[in-house]
Formats: sequence, structure tokens, C-alpha cells
Amino acid sequence: MLLQDLLKRRGYDVEAVYSAAACLERMRRDPADVVVCDIQMPGMNGIELCDQLYHRYPDCAPIVLTGYGRLDTAIAALRAGAWDFLTKPASADILEIAIDRALEEFAMQREVKRLITERASDDPIPDLLGESAAMRELRRTIRRVASTDATVLIQGESGTGKENVAGALHRLSPGRKDHPLVAINCGAMPAPLLESELFGHVKGAFTDARNARRGLFLEAGRGTLLLDEIGELPLEMQAKLLRVLQERTVRPVGGDEEMPFDARIIAATNRDLESEVEEGRFREDLFHRINVVAITVPSLRERSGDVLLLANAFIQRIAARRQTFGHTLSRAAAQRLVDYNWPGNVRELESCIERATALCRTQEIDLPDLPKHIVEHQPTRLEMSTSTPAELLTLDEINQRYVRQVLAAVGGNKTRAAKILGIDRRSIYRRLEQQPVARTE
Repeated sequence: MLLQDLLKRRGYDVEAVYSAAACLERMRRDPADVVVCDIQMPGMNGIELCDQLYHRYPDCAPIVLTGYGRLDTAIAALRAGAWDFLTKPASADILEIAIDRALEEFAMQREVKRLITERASDDPIPDLLGESAAMRELRRTIRRVASTDATVLIQGESGTGKENVAGALHRLSPGRKDHPLVAINCGAMPAPLLESELFGHVKGAFTDARNARRGLFLEAGRGTLLLDEIGELPLEMQAKLLRVLQERTVRPVGGDEEMPFDARIIAATNRDLESEVEEGRFREDLFHRINVVAITVPSLRERSGDVLLLANAFIQRIAARRQTFGHTLSRAAAQRLVDYNWPGNVRELESCIERATALCRTQEIDLPDLPKHIVEHQPTRLEMSTSTPAELLTLDEINQRYVRQVLAAVGGNKTRAAKILGIDRRSIYRRLEQQPVARTE
């Protein structure tokens, strides 16, 4: 067979069969990585074979050859699970490129699956994927802190996975993992209702208090209480929370009795609490009380090397939920994902992949499947100078522009910006307020 001889000469291990049924029987005995088939075959046609391969052998890449280069035929083949669609006569070079690309992409998918499986079975922190230095350090910190009873403040932008960090701290705590993890969003309800939720109330404490109710501090028992979005806490509640954390007892609304609690306290926020303290919106004494151990969850911009690992993990997770074979990312789509700034962080990336897999009409996610704002995004760059002497910048102007760019990149968090810049927070204010020095000709 001409095609078989051609591929063998190019170094592939090839076996030829002469019908779709024979192909499926061969796959049953020893699955191949790639199947090259024609549309027109005796019995089952190529599109039907692709459908069978897609559902039975998801790690196999079907490549369809046809002498009828019609768009509707190509779409039907790709929808049936074909990896690629080539019109005959396809040159040996084009066929080799298609085969090599399929082998490369499927090898990457298998490696991602292996990493996810290993992480799920061996790593007690499977929800915090990432091989960047920042994520490895985050996981090391969680392991060190989990075995203590220290109060933890988790800081990070929205969508970075602060709740996952809290969950990991709870699961890795030997004395608390078998008890409840109770969470409350401190900014989701008015102060009177929040006080009742946290501390409980006695019967008749207010109009609708028909029965006594234990608050979340007591509901958590010997487990963990997560005070999410603590930066949203009203000032009047901050004073009450401070007293509770200092005394390790709670008094239900309308009650006289102080009740001790044993829950570990974890607070989380997307706000820069040091700035909130300076501006009078958050109590300094409460900040120090909850900031015993600070854990900062890196933004996706700070670990861009993890973007494709996360994207492929989401693809596989969605495929497992839908009980289908996972999609792949085209090179162009993958590059766009890496270039984008991800202001919504991991949560935004997961939503993007969910949308792309829902809209994708082929096995490969490409640019049209991604949101328009991601496709059209242009990475921001700091323009240091031009070739025109009159437009060259002073060092002060460059410093000020770069500080503003870093601040924008971290969502205005001056503490994190100062850490990246290697200066203290007050220096940021000075640099922003500094007037550029007038240049003389």
C-alpha cells in the first residue's frame, strides 16, 4: 500500500487494514495513537468510524482523507471526532505535519492527565494546581501552617482561590480536619444579621427570634471558621469581633452568658488591609489580631507559566463531568491565553474554558471559541524611550510610570506592589506624588 510504505519510510510504525470494522478490531487488540482513514470505505464510512473511535478510544487521533473537499463533509468529520481533515491528494509533508502535531498534542494531554491524577492521589492540596515557584511556595506555607492553631489571614485578588487555601489548611490540620469547616461572607449581610449569624441569639432577642440559635463560632466546634471578605466588615462589627477573638468567648445576641469556642479562625480578603487601616476603614488592633500568619495567594499574572496547565486541567475536568473526550487548544488559542492579563484570575480562566468547550464545534479550541476581549487583548508595555531625543524620558518619569503600571497589575494593592518593586509602601506614595523634573534643552 503506497501510503503505508510512505509513512514507514518516514519512521512511523504503520499497519494497514482495509475496512472500518477491521480498524476497530485492530484497535481492540492494540490501540494506535493515530488512525488515517478515508471517507469512502466498504461498510462503515470514515465519519462513522471517527465517531466510534472518539467514544471508544479517546486517546487516539483520527485523521480523515477525502477526495471530496466539501465544507459540510469536513464539518461532519470534525464533529464526529476527527482530529484533522485533509483533501486528497495530500502531500507526504502535509500528512507528516498533521500526524506529528496530533502525536504532540495527545502526548501533552496524557501528561496533563497524569499530573492531575498524581496530584489528586498524592497531594493533599489538589485544588491549588500550578508548578510555578509562587505556587510551590504557597503549598509549602500551607503545609507548615496547617498543623498550628495560629489565626491566618489569606490575602489575594478575587478569583485567585483563597477559599481553596482555607480548605487546604483545614484538611491538613490533624486535630480539626474531622470537624466542620464553616464559612461566612462578611460583606453579604447587614451588621445586625451578621452579628446573629456569627454569635447566635437567644429566644426573643428580636422580633423573629422564635427560637434560640447557636452562631457560627459555636457551630464550627473544634473545626475551622472562615471569615471571608473580612475587609467588608462594618466598623461596629469590627469592635465586637475583636472582643470575641481576644476573649475566645461569644455572647449570643440578647443573652448574658459568655460561651467559649474552640474553632480555628481564618480570615480572607481581596482588599489591601494595611491601606484600609491607614485610611481609617479597618481597625488596626483587629488587623494585628487576625494577621498572625499572612498567606498571599498569587495572581494568575504572577504565575503565567501555570495558565496552560490550569486550562488543560479545566478541559479534562469538564470532559469528565460531561463524560466526553477533552478538547485541545490550538497554538493560537494557547498563546492568547498566556498573553492575557486575567483580572479575574483562575475563576475567570475556568469560566473562559467552560465557555470555549460549550461553543467549540470541533475537537480543537481555537480563537473564535474564546471571548472577544481575550482575543483582542494587547499586552501592556512600558515605553521607556523613543528614537526622538525630545521624547526621551527622565528617570523620575520612568519610575513613576512603572510604579503605576505595577499598581494596575496588582489591582491597586500597594502592599503587593511594594513587595514586587522592592520598596516600602510609603515610598510608593512618594514616587506617585513626585513632580517630574523640568528638562532643559
